[in-house]
Amino acid sequence: MSAERVHATTHEVNVAAPAGVVYGLISDAVQWPLFFPPNVHVERLEFDGASERLRMWATANGQVKSWTSRRVLDPARRRIEFRQELPASPVQSMGGTWIVEPLDANRSKLTLLHDFTVAGDAADDVAWVERATDTNSRAELDNLSRLAERWSQLDDLVLSFEDSVRVNGPAELVYDFLYRVADWPQLVPHVSRLELTEDQPGVQVMAMDTVTADGSTHTTESVRVCFPHAGRIVYKQTATPLLMAAHTGEWSVVPDETGVTVTSQHSVVLRPENIESVLGPDADVQTARRYVREALGRNSGATLALAKKHAESAVRVL
Repeated sequence: MSAERVHATTHEVNVAAPAGVVYGLISDAVQWPLFFPPNVHVERLEFDGASERLRMWATANGQVKSWTSRRVLDPARRRIEFRQELPASPVQSMGGTWIVEPLDANRSKLTLLHDFTVAGDAADDVAWVERATDTNSRAELDNLSRLAERWSQLDDLVLSFEDSVRVNGPAELVYDFLYRVADWPQLVPHVSRLELTEDQPGVQVMAMDTVTADGSTHTTESVRVCFPHAGRIVYKQTATPLLMAAHTGEWSVVPDETGVTVTSQHSVVLRPENIESVLGPDADVQTARRYVREALGRNSGATLALAKKHAESAVRVL
């Protein structure tokens, strides 16, 4: 019987923010796709106040990986221990600890520990996991540090909103329209180009050119995770326009006894350093909030209207 070697890594950063702020950001894993660049989507499966079970999707070395983790939260000590229950290949086991230590009232130290094994301890696989762990950990700590240091502004920099439409048609046709995103350049006027790969069923990686109201074109890249039985498609933009540091969203299709409610939800973190260059010298955070709300709402509203038309105009043979 082989005994795989346990590999360990340590990453740390000093943050110009109170320890409680830093702990609050790492404890809310459902929000990680908005705060951490590698994370695409997190579903909380169980939570009893002290421990939680999570299903997570994230990018690793350019690939989308998914796993299930158990986390134990200790807010008094500002520690979170985690252990993957169902790791993604080539990982055989993975766990670790988040540790937040106050340096003074307004500064803290954040340490992220990992330990992992790889089946057979193959050198190439170990190197792949080490590279992914290092790249993702650095990206997570760097972005969390920037967010935490703006903690007094976070309420203004983060915005979430949704738009809904009622559809008198089959939920399956609505979902099909939203799922078949590769066809959007022919169906959705503001989408001029879209490249799609779906190497794993229901996990779509796409690059899209969107025409804005002023006629300019924005190129974005996204990962979408599709849940057909639940009528949901969640996504994370991995390359965003200049005004947005992060953008996540969800399409949901909910049938009831009188029809279908289709909702487009967006969550955004603004990039304040780019506001003036994009919107002009008189623009501020509130200007950017209004601009992003209107721009994203306009595009998603148009897509909702097209999904509604697609479902309601379908020919039915009785």
